[in-house]
Amino acid sequence: MSSKIRVRVANWQKDNADLRRIREAVFIAEQAVPPELEWDAEDVEAVHFLAFEGDYAIGTARLLPDGHIGRVSVLKDWRGLKVGDQLMRAAIEEAERRNLKRQLLTAQVYAIPFYERLGFKVASGEFLEAGLPHVDMVRESD
Repeated sequence: MSSKIRVRVANWQKDNADLRRIREAVFIAEQAVPPELEWDAEDVEAVHFLAFEGDYAIGTARLLPDGHIGRVSVLKDWRGLKVGDQLMRAAIEEAERRNLKRQLLTAQVYAIPFYERLGFKVASGEFLEAGLPHVDMVRESD
C-alpha cells in the first residue's frame, strides 16, 4: 500500500478542506488540542504539504518562512507506513530550496526518535504545549 503514497505542495486556499480535515482529526479530535490553538495566522504564510494515497489526502505538514516545520499529522489508519517521513523530507527539501539552512520544530516527546532519524537534535528541555510534553529540535543543513 505504501508505494502509492505521494506528497505534494498544497495550496492553503484550494486544499483547505483536506488540510483542515486531517489536522482536525489528529490534533483536535485525537489529541484534544483546542481549535483556537490549532488554527493560527501563520497558516496563510506557510508552505503546506499534503500526502495522498491515490486521490485521498492522508497527511499534512507545514513549513514557515523562518524554517519552522510543524503540524505534521497523519491519519490513524495510515500510520506506520512512513507517511510522516515523506512529509518531513518534502518540508526539509523545500526549506533547503529556500536556503533555510536551519530547520526547527517543536516535537511531542514520544516523537523525538522519529525526528532524530531525520537529523534533528533536541535543543531544549521539556515543556508543555497544548497540555502535551514537547521539546524544541533543530536540524542544520550543510
